[in-house]
Amino acid sequence: MYLLIWLSCPFPVMAAEPVELVIEGVEGAALKNVREALALPAGLVREGKVDRLWLEHIERQAAAKVLTALEPFGFYDARVIASIETVAEGRYRLRVMVEPGVPVRVRVVEVALHGPGRGEDALKKLVASFPLHKGDILQQQVYEEAKGGLLSQAQGLGYLDAAFAVHRIRITKEQSSADIELILDTGGRYRFGDVRIEGAAGYPDRFLRRYLAFRSGDTFSPAKLSETQINFTNSERFKEVIVIPEKDKARDLVMPVLVKLSPAPSRHLRPGIGYGTDTGARTSLRYRDLNMLQLGHDLNINLYISENLQGLSAGYTIPSYRDIKGSTGVQLNLQREDVTTYVSRLASLELDRNHSFGIGRLGTAYVRLQQEDFTIGAQNAGTRLVLPGLRFTDNHYDNLIRPSKGYHYEVEVRGTSRVMGSDTGLFQVLAQGSALIPLPWRLSFHTRARAGITLLSDPLSELPVSLRFFAGGDQSVRGYTYQSLGPKDASGNVVGGKQLMVGSAELERALFQSWGVSLFYDAGNAFNTFDNVYLFQGAGVGVHYYSPIGAINLYLARQIGVAQPGYHIHFTMGFEL
Repeated sequence: MYLLIWLSCPFPVMAAEPVELVIEGVEGAALKNVREALALPAGLVREGKVDRLWLEHIERQAAAKVLTALEPFGFYDARVIASIETVAEGRYRLRVMVEPGVPVRVRVVEVALHGPGRGEDALKKLVASFPLHKGDILQQQVYEEAKGGLLSQAQGLGYLDAAFAVHRIRITKEQSSADIELILDTGGRYRFGDVRIEGAAGYPDRFLRRYLAFRSGDTFSPAKLSETQINFTNSERFKEVIVIPEKDKARDLVMPVLVKLSPAPSRHLRPGIGYGTDTGARTSLRYRDLNMLQLGHDLNINLYISENLQGLSAGYTIPSYRDIKGSTGVQLNLQREDVTTYVSRLASLELDRNHSFGIGRLGTAYVRLQQEDFTIGAQNAGTRLVLPGLRFTDNHYDNLIRPSKGYHYEVEVRGTSRVMGSDTGLFQVLAQGSALIPLPWRLSFHTRARAGITLLSDPLSELPVSLRFFAGGDQSVRGYTYQSLGPKDASGNVVGGKQLMVGSAELERALFQSWGVSLFYDAGNAFNTFDNVYLFQGAGVGVHYYSPIGAINLYLARQIGVAQPGYHIHFTMGFEL
């Protein structure tokens, strides 16, 4: 119906253009280039009248412009006839007839390397794979791109003085042939020299140098300069970062570098409000000092209050001077969680050590002292734990606001025993991962999974709520309330389980610039044994808005596989790993 209404709407009749450009004899990319070369200037028509003298001037210039436009495609002997035709009073047609002729073909290709860098495998590979060969049509754009790529590769390897000693194309129009001769002289290879850092007197020099992606003596690399700038910028401590290679001060192929910094305020106080179906309405107040004691240490205090969760967390992080992602930290956490399934009151103190294993990869070793009092079902209990653990994460999403592709996974092992001073003994393995795969037609496929296994030397009743597994909620099985799925006691109360298995698949279609809609399917549950596993299921639709501060997601989920399926609305903010 909407289509019929749209088709029935009156359309304005567009007046014919006073000057029509017609090009004959060429097609494809060559036609596009010729049309752009002959684009009629805006001032040719004024108040509906054509400047005839100007149009005749354009006619006289047309042949030269067409010849120039055809040369990148190998046509060096084209014939061009341009003429002006009067279509009606005040209306003209500029007709350009082109005979491209025989394209020039490559007869000889000589590409060579001279200088100290002639043995570089990366450069030799580019020479061997030069895209123009004997018999090919001479395409200048292909030649220039290959030439530029060779020079760029040499400079990226540290040969900053690299230049073409010879770069010529000899064209013989009579034979429609071309000879290519290209010789790159690499010059010497530069290395990084001393680094001066200016503008950040409030930070220790040793702390600042942790952000350098290179060391003195390393081979000079523009990519390492860019990585250094990104490292400083991502530290959140500087509002402006300029990394300058001082080539005018280079001596004996050693390049000094200047880093100019403009510090940002180190102390921040940020309130926040929000809502999530797992937590209810929430508010928070966060204080952060990124330069405690003027040592670059990080103090982070967060007070958060929501309908289901209240707490105070504080962390003090001492960065590693050798590893940009490495650190040693201590975390204090006090929280109370009151959900349909249980009530938990927890106090913990954790000491951790983080070490980077490359871009996106982080390993963590920790030990946590924890006291937890909880009420679940008919049980009221308290547990003291000394819990050591190891965690490894690998995160490779291209963007955390609106990623288009990537993956993430995390593996953690932790355990404790009465010998260590805990009230119970256990060993747990936890794993989770997600992947985002781009598809045609602005579609994307997002899948995630989470699993947990517990080996318990004591009864389940001795296991604190924070270490039991539950399913249901925004990040689990949508269609069910947060933490509402799992094994039940004799009275029918959900008490959590020793094992967990949850998976999700979601197909999203991007809309406009910042919107998206999706279909999803979730399945999972918590349980005690693998003998009789039952997975709860949910499916539904989602609407997504990607704001500059993160994604806003609204889901409508329906339970599947139950006698009386219900509906549940889920609301989240932020990309879900």
